[in-house]
Amino acid sequence: MRSVRRTTAAAALLAALALVAAGCGGSSSDSKDAGGGQDAPDASALDNASGVTKVTFWHGMKGANGAAVDKLVKAFNTANAGKIEVTAVYQGDYDDTITKYKTSVQQGNTPSVVQIYDIGSRFMIDSKQTVPVQKFADKDGYTLDSIEPNIANYYSIDEQLNSMPFNTSMPLLYINKEAFVKAGLDPAKPPTNLDEVMAAAKKLTVKQGGKTVQYGFNAAIYGWFVEQLIAQSGTTYCDNENGRKDLATKVNFADEQGVKIATWYQEMVKQGLMPNTGKKTDDAQAVFKSGTSAMHLESTGALRGYLDAAKGKFTVMTAPFPHLTASDSGGPIIGGASLWIDGPGHSDAEKRASWEFVKFASSPAQQAAWHTGTGYFPINKKALDEPSDKAWVAQYPQFTTAITQLHNTKPTNASSGCILGVMPQARKAAEDGLEKAVLGTDPTTAMKAAADSIKPQIDQYNKTVKK
Repeated sequence: MRSVRRTTAAAALLAALALVAAGCGGSSSDSKDAGGGQDAPDASALDNASGVTKVTFWHGMKGANGAAVDKLVKAFNTANAGKIEVTAVYQGDYDDTITKYKTSVQQGNTPSVVQIYDIGSRFMIDSKQTVPVQKFADKDGYTLDSIEPNIANYYSIDEQLNSMPFNTSMPLLYINKEAFVKAGLDPAKPPTNLDEVMAAAKKLTVKQGGKTVQYGFNAAIYGWFVEQLIAQSGTTYCDNENGRKDLATKVNFADEQGVKIATWYQEMVKQGLMPNTGKKTDDAQAVFKSGTSAMHLESTGALRGYLDAAKGKFTVMTAPFPHLTASDSGGPIIGGASLWIDGPGHSDAEKRASWEFVKFASSPAQQAAWHTGTGYFPINKKALDEPSDKAWVAQYPQFTTAITQLHNTKPTNASSGCILGVMPQARKAAEDGLEKAVLGTDPTTAMKAAADSIKPQIDQYNKTVKK
């Protein structure tokens, strides 16, 4: 990392966004231009560098995923010995990582490369703190065609790729095969919408002595699921085409679709078909892992852990994420994170070395290793042709569900997801509304109050970046 005094514009945005609990940094220029940010230096900057160019990589991966990061970094350092050395530093979860990054901008001590979750993208673009990977690719004549279209679509505005997709997830419906068979249901014909999930849950819920020993369904009170179901309906989560036509000015989860979701959650808990495990995804995951829930919603990123946890207890099967209603034909939104190359305070050689690293991380061989080691979807479509990946998918066919689901989803503004400067806060607001509905508040009232609560923060953010 390098120390540098932040610009006056960056300081102004940092101070203003602190008012909306963002603690962000960046430039005060109009943010619609995704091609902004720092310039990409020529390749000669690295070629002419003396000694080893060092790169600091901040990430939010732990456990098996963290081990996979370390393996990737080791492979890169071995391939670039004597020229580039990457040091990976775990910063905590996604929220911790972006918070620490914002602090590092304020302090003028940023990492060379940082992994930022999907919903942090609007801030990263508006900050003008990074070098868009599109600028490196254009300068080098490097093709980005091998990136999965739906994944590239999420991280692009005006057809300009801002960051390199890295760990990509998709939401799935997880199924306990034995529970389905015992209830007389065919696990090969899973429910496809929320009404069907409720109907199946009624048959799958088991009570003994007045106590529920197996719930038909469970899921966390998670804003990501609200985003997914709205996208599946073909509508947008926020206005201005999900913030891709212009800065989004409001969220739409208080509309018909959001209220339907809240009503469904409320009824599932009220009827005893699912437990209220709250907002913590770890708590909801524990219920499914223990075998006390027959169906479950989660990310593909959890698949490897679920397979390991279920060994000797039950068979984990996967199915496409359900639609909100039977008439819906849209597709889900990708999740996960991408890699951003930082600009200010870093030498041209360091920026070029960072570019070499993110290219390496996105290569077919490394994405195949990442896919098989974590369960995240490979962002490079050529990774699926790697022998190791083919063998892994053949051994664990549960992974093919996400592949098929991604390829069947038509890239649209709805399936791209909302890009909003205060998206983390919006997700939390949606969760607050959902939780109130589960606890008995009228769903329409709960979701409207939640949507209204985030409007001042959206307005303040937009006012700041458009000054």
